[in-house]
Amino acid sequence: MRKIAVVIGTRPEAIKCAPVIRALRDDPRFTPIVLSTGQHRQMLDETLQAFGIKPDTDLNVMTERQTLSQITHRVLDGLAGWLAACSVEAVMVHGDTATTLVGGLAGFHQQVPVVHIEAGLRSGNLYSPFPEEANRRLVAQIAELHLAPTPGNAANLIREGIKESKIVVTGNTVIDALRWAASRPIGYGHPALADLDDDPRKVVLASAHRRESWPLLPRIGEALRDIAADGDVRVVVPLHRNPIVREALLPKIAGLPNITVVDPLPYLHFCRLMLRSDIILSDSSGAEEEGPALGKPTLVLRDVTERPEAIAAGTARLVGRTRERITEEVTTLLGDEVRYQQMAAPANTYGDGRASERVVGALAHFFGEGPAVMPFVPGGDFASQDSRPAQAPVFAA
Repeated sequence: MRKIAVVIGTRPEAIKCAPVIRALRDDPRFTPIVLSTGQHRQMLDETLQAFGIKPDTDLNVMTERQTLSQITHRVLDGLAGWLAACSVEAVMVHGDTATTLVGGLAGFHQQVPVVHIEAGLRSGNLYSPFPEEANRRLVAQIAELHLAPTPGNAANLIREGIKESKIVVTGNTVIDALRWAASRPIGYGHPALADLDDDPRKVVLASAHRRESWPLLPRIGEALRDIAADGDVRVVVPLHRNPIVREALLPKIAGLPNITVVDPLPYLHFCRLMLRSDIILSDSSGAEEEGPALGKPTLVLRDVTERPEAIAAGTARLVGRTRERITEEVTTLLGDEVRYQQMAAPANTYGDGRASERVVGALAHFFGEGPAVMPFVPGGDFASQDSRPAQAPVFAA
């Protein structure tokens, strides 16, 4: 069996790689070796535990208020030594984090093929999102196999000179994870949310944490306060653990009657909260994919996005980060049922729940051990997709 190093370090990477790890484990051609950098500590560990995954190696690089340079140095130092001692035939990285960049670079240094999941996303602005846009562009220069979620992502790569033969459109693995998580009978995981199912108010699920959002977080907090002034609205804020985020947002939203602030919820509980919400308001990349898939109108707290497909489909909208614009967009959407329903149709813009199957098939084809993979084609709706148990990823409870 071919040993494949799967390098992860953050909660989003864990969510999106968990179905792939399971698919690799279930395939007799491969043995996944899971390496955690520990870039995010508590949130990463909680997510891996939810999916029943235990890393084979953990670099444990996280420190308080770490800088990008510190993360990059510690991860590269740890990965270089590990890869030199571990005989793997490919290094699989996901997305656009510091772990992604350094995992790809470490694999390149060892002359091991780099496989990039969620390849080809582009905002067109090198500094938005920062540093993710640069990270994914750099990884594209050294990857041997580019697993693009959508046809648009593949087109981005082709425009940059990547050979079409090295690109496979798989759909996004986050939809595989979401389908499994959304089917789990689980609560909200926090006592402050225990009454949510009986609360008649509209629920706005709000979060913001991106680096480029940091200077504007107080304005976002003021917008949430304005939205919550409507007695028929309840704003739920799972607050990121980053102290910079907390110091900027908490003074604006803490202690208000219609705003419920909780610590970041474990993934399964967060999915339950997304299902209960009426609107998702976030700068999170995951929310841009998960919200539309669940039929939740998604308002994106950014000026540009590398995920334009949901914007084009009308299930998500860019609303920027100004207090006035955010407040207006949310209140207008809540008060206009026709407009709301236009955004609330579940769609498989980003995946059909079989991305992990295509990822493994593409990897087998790369090694000459299987046929070419039929690409993912967007269309239809998430809710109606085939959900046969044999096709769904199976994880430990």
